[in-house]
Amino acid sequence: MAWRNLWRNRRRTIITASSVFFAVFFALAMRSLQLGTYDYMYKNIIESYSGYIQIQDEDFWENRIVNNVFEAKDDLKQKVLEDKNVKDIIPRFESFALASSGPRSKGVMVMGIDPEKEKLLSDVEDKLVEYRLTGEAVKALKSEDIPEYLSENLDIFTGNSYSGKGSLQLDLGIKENDEEAVMPLFEKYASVENRYFSMGEESSLAGDRLSRYLGLEREDTVILIGQAYHGHSAAGKYAITGIVSIPNPDLDNKIVYLPLDVCQNLYYATGKLTAMVLHVRDNDDKAIEETISRLDSRLDAPYRVLGWKEMNSTLVQQLEADNKSGLIMIGILYLVIAFGVFGTVLMMTAERRREFGVLVAIGMQKSRLTGVMVYEMLYIGLLGIVAGVAVSVPVIFYGHNHPIRFSGNLAKIFEDYGFEPVMVFQLIDNYFISQIMVVVLIVLLSIIYPVVKIAKMDEVDALRA
Repeated sequence: MAWRNLWRNRRRTIITASSVFFAVFFALAMRSLQLGTYDYMYKNIIESYSGYIQIQDEDFWENRIVNNVFEAKDDLKQKVLEDKNVKDIIPRFESFALASSGPRSKGVMVMGIDPEKEKLLSDVEDKLVEYRLTGEAVKALKSEDIPEYLSENLDIFTGNSYSGKGSLQLDLGIKENDEEAVMPLFEKYASVENRYFSMGEESSLAGDRLSRYLGLEREDTVILIGQAYHGHSAAGKYAITGIVSIPNPDLDNKIVYLPLDVCQNLYYATGKLTAMVLHVRDNDDKAIEETISRLDSRLDAPYRVLGWKEMNSTLVQQLEADNKSGLIMIGILYLVIAFGVFGTVLMMTAERRREFGVLVAIGMQKSRLTGVMVYEMLYIGLLGIVAGVAVSVPVIFYGHNHPIRFSGNLAKIFEDYGFEPVMVFQLIDNYFISQIMVVVLIVLLSIIYPVVKIAKMDEVDALRA
């Protein structure tokens, strides 16, 4: 009877179910976009620079000078590798210098890395720029016979650099049936020749934004001047073998990579490190905290174990504050939609007052009539929830595989805060259940009104309605 009642007035049922549908759809889409963007930002920061856990000298994090370094002895490595969550150790030597090329100079971060070990974390080799959409390259591409949509997208993404075909095709929206025709043009006009380095090689890699500021290209030379270990002067010149595009704009604007041993020689700190980054098996927050606790108990001074949250405390606070504001916005959305659902239930109850009076007058018990109304609302809620999930899932999957990329002033705002101007949807996770349960609660609360109205209904007044 409840199911048949729904379709006696299709418009009323569709309006009520639509309220629930929009509640589910917007709640899931907004939360997915918010959480996915946070995860993307965390991943970029962690995998581009800090890693999940680092071991440093106890004074280095607060005072990052080359005197606060340590020697990576075999017994230290053995203690660290004995932990069940540690797969490997990634050595680093980090300092600062003044980088110069021609008339321009800039303060930069110099990072000495093991070219092979670094592939376990930031994988610098995979970030070597393959395509660069310079003004000249875009002009040459537009002079060819290319689709109109591609010409428009080239104007939007002029100046961008890409580490592979996939990201280039994604940003420019290159269609599968156009790939064969247009990709050779990109190889001709926009491709960049880059090469990774190896240990002992007197060469360097520069961040893409930094290279554009200093006017550096492959096979150019960059001069580094800084303060070395125990008061020595650090000075050296290194050929640029490659340009790398780092997702973190702030890091991309100031990073110069050197082979680890070359960097140690530059700063007169042979055999010493500023950090050992740990390659972990499980990067879940609980597993990371437990790993830090175990290592803290094993390692004595002068070593210090830092987790990614401690190393990125400012970022964590910023995103937590933004998360709170996002929850407030979703709360407002729920409040608006709750009133919408309640309004449609109120309308539905008022419209059917005479119907309820007739049913009770001919002998139907109020308890059974209440049960029918409860079933009707549950069916409507179920229809709205199923429809909301069915529509939101494809949107979320599409948004995850095709991130929203900003350009112009919006991109500048993101980059000013040190974030890549990208927003990504998070795939289905625990948030799905929590958002659906809130909507279910709204539907259940809205049932209270018709139940109370039926229980207190006067049959004579209802028949006169």
